[in-house]
Amino acid sequence: MIIDCHGHYTTAPKELQAFRDAQIAGNDNPGPLKITDDQIRESIEKGQLKMQQERGSDLTVFSPRAAGMGHHIGTATTSQIWTENCNNLIQRVVKLFPKNFIGVAQLPQTPGVPPANCIPELERCVKEMNFIGCNLNPDPSGGKWNDPPMTDKKWWYPFYEKMVELDVPAMVHVSMSCNPNFHTTGAHYINGDTTAFMQFIMSDIFKDFPTLKFIIPHGGGAVPYHWGRYRGLAQDQKRPPFSELVLKNVFFDTCVYHQPGIDLLTKVIPVDNILFASEMIGAVRGIDPETGHHFDDTKRYIDAAALSAEDKQKIFEGNVKKVFPRFAAAYAKQN
Repeated sequence: MIIDCHGHYTTAPKELQAFRDAQIAGNDNPGPLKITDDQIRESIEKGQLKMQQERGSDLTVFSPRAAGMGHHIGTATTSQIWTENCNNLIQRVVKLFPKNFIGVAQLPQTPGVPPANCIPELERCVKEMNFIGCNLNPDPSGGKWNDPPMTDKKWWYPFYEKMVELDVPAMVHVSMSCNPNFHTTGAHYINGDTTAFMQFIMSDIFKDFPTLKFIIPHGGGAVPYHWGRYRGLAQDQKRPPFSELVLKNVFFDTCVYHQPGIDLLTKVIPVDNILFASEMIGAVRGIDPETGHHFDDTKRYIDAAALSAEDKQKIFEGNVKKVFPRFAAAYAKQN
């Protein structure tokens, strides 16, 4: 099985955006979201499912559109209602295509509101809807970074306790940028990935939570390219080596859209810490004129990488099942 650990419902029917537009206009609860099963089928069959079949993957770990989380919009009530509707839609996708998708939760985060506020929605998604993880935004302000870092005990630890209790990982994923200095997918996403890693290596978070797991998407942002910088900074602060400090808890996906980038990732990061992902249909949708293939067709890059068959199997399947401990039971239950 080839499992893509990073997919978003970017092709949702237009009614979802109309619901959001009404919220942005000031109506927190515009009423029932009216989307039919046939609309969902069409959006998936012409989008993500079509690309799965064309590119040779089997299943996508699926969540609401990351840029659409928009945690900086409205109040905690706005975010709660929006999040519930987005997660319900993911559950419907999974029910319609149980062999091809498995759910991961959006969280109702809001700037200035402790992440513990998200615990009921995480429990609902995991216990009632069979989801296997969540997307956790380190900066719900949308590029202003007003809340405490991810290592702040008072702010974040209650939520981490619930993650550990439920045995679910989080993908560290920012949402849209409302800061004009930071392009959403080209700068803010990569900033968020890199910032989270730096916070982790300067903390004792994984001493406090030895089984807590995070996936840093987009190949880890700047981290693999500057691996020596981060190792050196940690060493200067008398931190343990990375094998002890983070590599039992922090993992990187393969949303890197050229062969040299994937080659660097697989040379620098231990193979046990790499999870296959494409984020299709996502930030980069075009065809690379140098290769004739879509930029986000990342399976091609893994296939071409100088890795053993055993290592490729870990990246394509084994590591995903390891990092998402609920995967096997959830997949069996939905099928």
